[in-house]
Amino acid sequence: MPPIVLLGQRLAVVIPAFNTGARVRRVVDTLPSFVDLAVVVDDASTDDTWEILTSLGKPAVVVLCHSENRGVGGALATGYREAIARGADLVAVMAGDAQMDPADLAALAAPVAEGRAEYAKGNRLRHPDCARVMPSVRYVGNRVLSSLTRLATGLRHVGDSQCGYTVISARALRSLELDGLWRRYGYPNHLLGALALQRRQVVDVVVRPVYAGEASGVRWRDAVVVIPRILLAVALARHAGRARVSWLGLPGSTALKRAGE
Repeated sequence: MPPIVLLGQRLAVVIPAFNTGARVRRVVDTLPSFVDLAVVVDDASTDDTWEILTSLGKPAVVVLCHSENRGVGGALATGYREAIARGADLVAVMAGDAQMDPADLAALAAPVAEGRAEYAKGNRLRHPDCARVMPSVRYVGNRVLSSLTRLATGLRHVGDSQCGYTVISARALRSLELDGLWRRYGYPNHLLGALALQRRQVVDVVVRPVYAGEASGVRWRDAVVVIPRILLAVALARHAGRARVSWLGLPGSTALKRAGE
C-alpha cells in the first residue's frame, strides 16, 4: 500500500543515467512500491547502459535515450517533461549510479505531497554519517558551494545545494523554462535560483550519503568558475527583481529515442 503521505497523488521518479552500467538496474529494481512511474534517461552512454535499460521490460518504466550527451540537466529536463506528460503530480530525481537510498524517498516526498513545499531537496551534510562517508574534498566543496548558493538565492535553509535527490511538484515544474536551465554541473544551483526567483517554497530533508569509491566527474573549473558564474547571475536577477535568469547561453536540443523504437 502507498504511504498516506502521498495523499493519492501520482509519484514519478526521473533517473538520469550516463555510463552507469548495471548500477541503473539496481536503482530501478529497488524503487519503493508506491512509485507509479520511473522515467530513465540514458544521456548517450558509451557503455552497455542502453542495452541494460532496454532489457528491463517493466511496464511502469519508460526508457529514453539522447542521441548525444546533454549533461545531467538536459537528461532531467527530458525526464521531467515525460513525467508531466504522463500525469505525475510529484516528480522525484534519483541518480542512475545507485548513490541515493530508496528508503529516504517517502520522507523526501512528504512535504511536497502535503503542500508544505513545492521542492524538497536532500541534505546529506546533516546526516550523522556524512563526514565519515563523503570524501573530504567533496564534503568541503559542498559546504562552500552551499554557502554561496544560500547567499545568491536567499534560500537560507538549503544546506546541501549539490545533492541531486529531490522531489518537485508538477505545478512548480510547469512554471519553469526547462530548456533554459544550465545542463551540466551547476544545474542544481541554477534550478534553486530559478525557484527562488519565483518565490517557491523549498525545504531540506536529511538523506543518507551513499558512496562506494566512485570517481567524481566534477572538474575544478566547474566548482571554481561555472557555479560562481551561475550564482552571480541569480544574485543579479534577484537584485533587479527579475523572475528568471536567461543569459547563460545554452546549447540546442538533441534527438531522442525510446526503448522499443
